[in-house]
Amino acid sequence: MAESDNILTKVQDLLVYLIPQLNKFPRDQKFVLGDRIETKLLDVQEDCLRAYYSRDKRGHLLEANLQLEVARHLVRLANVLKLFSNHTYGVLAEKMDEVGRMIGGWLKSVSGLRAAPGIAA
Repeated sequence: MAESDNILTKVQDLLVYLIPQLNKFPRDQKFVLGDRIETKLLDVQEDCLRAYYSRDKRGHLLEANLQLEVARHLVRLANVLKLFSNHTYGVLAEKMDEVGRMIGGWLKSVSGLRAAPGIAA
């Protein structure tokens, strides 16, 4: 388990779990879908780092949230294509949901706004 429960640690934990799973993809998907998923989640990590060190946190958090949503859709596609086991998909979905909730909470705290109804953070 991670030392602390901050968002940067959670994103890193997600990547540490995900990357070995992507390496199991068939060659034709490893370098297309696998790379896209990895890149999107690395972008989430980068945007969270930028938000952590920036005065304008909101813009970076909105971008992190968008990149995470794209990654979620790509992971769902990989699951439909049977590139993940059901267990692996469940763990990834849980970890991604936790990161999304943390980004949403951080976004609310810096913008003073409530999330739109029906939109997952």
